Amino acid sequence: MSLIRLFILVIFIVLAFLITACSTVVPVTQNFPQAPDMLMEKCPELKTIPGERVTIIEFTKTVSENYTTYYQCAGRTDAWIDWYRQQKKIWEETQ
Repeated sequence: MSLIRLFILVIFIVLAFLITACSTVVPVTQNFPQAPDMLMEKCPELKTIPGERVTIIEFTKTVSENYTTYYQCAGRTDAWIDWYRQQKKIWEETQ
């Protein structure tokens, strides 16, 4: 009988060491991941029309391309930045 009690005592001591070895007093902090540079870059420059004399066709085409470029880039960029800021805020609130 005393051998079984000794075995149980050894098991409890080993379990006590295992449980206390897992605890830490050092706080572990993680930073929110940085966004890739590609997603944080600015929109491309809008096109200009070279020369002094401009035809109405060139003017209309350039204006149309600039509007398209601007609104595509602005929509994508604004949506990404809003999403990133919301995720960062959620992350910081949980830390």
